[in-house]
Amino acid sequence: MPIAGKGMLLTSMDINASDEAEFNRWYDREHLEERVAIDGFIEARRYVAEQASPKYLCLYSTETIEVLDSAAYRARLAAPTEWSKATMAQFKNMIRSVARITISKGTGRGAVLGVIRLRPKAGQDEALRRALHVELDPADLDGIISMHLLEGDAALSGPTAELPVTTRGADWFVLIDGTESHAIATLMTTRFAAIDGPLATQISVGIYRLMWDLSRADITQS
Repeated sequence: MPIAGKGMLLTSMDINASDEAEFNRWYDREHLEERVAIDGFIEARRYVAEQASPKYLCLYSTETIEVLDSAAYRARLAAPTEWSKATMAQFKNMIRSVARITISKGTGRGAVLGVIRLRPKAGQDEALRRALHVELDPADLDGIISMHLLEGDAALSGPTAELPVTTRGADWFVLIDGTESHAIATLMTTRFAAIDGPLATQISVGIYRLMWDLSRADITQS
């Protein structure tokens, strides 16, 4: 499957323009490497919005979802650096979802990412999953490389000691990896237009561009 691992931490936030340079410096010089160094983390991919809100998005892939409830991860959450505490205090419109990767189809990852946030309707989880298993197929779609489904875990998602959040833990996220923003936008308004219906409520859509990625191998080889 294109996404390595079975677990995913999705975080997204806005930041005031006056704090943005320090925010990006913190991510680039401390935070991503600190997280990817935790046992069970595989990689992190960081994005900035082309047409989306919140402005910034980060995806952390883990070997299993249980990694995101492990002693090593909890210890890191409980002991943030001073730089982390100061930076996280400036986050706005924060989304934090710990999720299972239940569908991942395609042959790689793209530099452009479409994100559809949705909320399954009561009793429709399995029906929605079956429907998306059919639709999340990138075969013969120009500009689309792979597609994925993240299913949020309500017990593991939500706020931490430093982070008030706005997401509901049981929300799901469709990810569309591609090379062209237009191809992703078109797919969202055609194939996935009916996602807001009897099976689910669509919360938001957005398109992001990859800023950089960091794998565990990058750290261990440095």
